[in-house]
Amino acid sequence: MSTYQELIARQQDLARQQAELEKQIQDTLRAERAGVIQQIKTMMAEHGLTVADLSSSKPGRPAKAANAETAPSRKVAPKYRDPDTGETWSGRGLKPKWLATAIENGRTLEEFAIQA
Repeated sequence: MSTYQELIARQQDLARQQAELEKQIQDTLRAERAGVIQQIKTMMAEHGLTVADLSSSKPGRPAKAANAETAPSRKVAPKYRDPDTGETWSGRGLKPKWLATAIENGRTLEEFAIQA
């Protein structure tokens, strides 16, 4: 049977081995990554590709700028208004508390509709 000191020494030895193996793994991954990056650069140079070409949705076409692809967000006009406080709701998303409380108290959604 092993003594406590032998078990502690064995644990320290295993921890040291684990640290060495983790370092080897990191070194190997770093070397592989560098090789892959070099291969990609070589292939890009051979085919005349740029980084912008990689993010394009269609082959051979440069990608549009990120802000040009997304339409500017428009504010939705309110459809309901609380006549007492002036608070509004567009009808999208969760009902605001003021409206939910009013409906619970017997009022209808149509009572708060903004007339166009």
